[in-house]
Amino acid sequence: MTIQLRVQPRARRIALERTPEGALKAAVTAAPEDGKANDAVVALLAKAWRLPKSTFEIVRGGTAREKTLMVAGDPAALTDRIAEWMRKNG
Repeated sequence: MTIQLRVQPRARRIALERTPEGALKAAVTAAPEDGKANDAVVALLAKAWRLPKSTFEIVRGGTAREKTLMVAGDPAALTDRIAEWMRKNG
């Protein structure tokens, strides 16, 4: 399954939220240096969706704010986890 999101590095707080348009936005306090912000985004998604960090891989946008991530696993189970998060945070 692929996920697209916008990342805000050096944010004041760590947050994963949906924009009014329904897109995902990840705010992380880490700087976009040496992959620190990317690592923080993966950690944020893993915690929010209760998945191992190893299931995430950035496949596009490694140095950009707009990122595409591949999430490994059963698509039905992943959809359920993400939908549950969206219901709670929507």
